[in-house]
Amino acid sequence: MRYLFLIAVALSVLVFCACDRPTEVVTPANPNTVVVTPGPAGAQGAPGVQGAQGAQGVQGAPAQKGETGATGAEGAKGEQGNKGDSGGN
Repeated sequence: MRYLFLIAVALSVLVFCACDRPTEVVTPANPNTVVVTPGPAGAQGAPGVQGAQGAQGVQGAPAQKGETGATGAEGAKGEQGNKGDSGGN
């Protein structure tokens, strides 16, 4: 029984070591790479031509009629008039 356990351990070690390990391939950078740096800015270009006028827009829908307003409050009472002259000869 003791030897069976040792054989099982030895076989499991061999099985785990036999697994395929992925290898990483690292490609070196190209030593002939040319780094381009931009030069000075050029002169300002000529202004562009004005664009064409856009099409006329569509007329909107007519407005809806509003509701009738509320009746106003009663006006203030007027002043009493002057008393007339009595008829005389």
